Amino acid sequence: MGVVTQGSGPGPKQDRSRATRQRLLEAAVSCLADHGWAGSTVSVVAERAGVSRGAAQHHFPTREDLFTAAVEYVAEERSAALRALPDQDRAAVVAALVDLYTGPLFRAALQLWVAASNEEQLRPRVTELEARVGRETHRIAVGLLHADEYRPGVRETVQGLLDMARGLGLANVLTDDTARRRRVVAQWAALIEDALG
Repeated sequence: MGVVTQGSGPGPKQDRSRATRQRLLEAAVSCLADHGWAGSTVSVVAERAGVSRGAAQHHFPTREDLFTAAVEYVAEERSAALRALPDQDRAAVVAALVDLYTGPLFRAALQLWVAASNEEQLRPRVTELEARVGRETHRIAVGLLHADEYRPGVRETVQGLLDMARGLGLANVLTDDTARRRRVVAQWAALIEDALG
């Protein structure tokens, strides 16, 4: 019988714990996107994740802990996916950046922002999270677009693209705005190409 040492790496219990945490985070984002803040409770998320409420609270003691961690987790996943994009033309990068703001992550984040505007205990956490995610998205966009921020106006152009993408995400919340969005994205891709040279 072998001896297990602390340095032997994660064991099955730690693997199960990580898997449970990941299921909870993914379920929380899905719940926020589908049901909004009011309809997303720890119990609803635990049920969707297939775990007990106690297991959910073991990983995330408060509702605020769960939902801010969930949005942060998915934002990190999306950032990793963006960083992994192969070198592409700027039009493809513009489309990929806009896609960040038209999926379930954006819907979930939007629900969290609305809740934070009314709930004092949530506001500082969401404000800090949004600032961090915004900085990281901007940094990734600069790299993907091969933008030289030392040139006057380039930083503002990239930020304008991200702000426009967020606006398109808002327009898509109530109705499917795909056709109009395609035209706007094509125009912005041309503008970005002209502005960045």
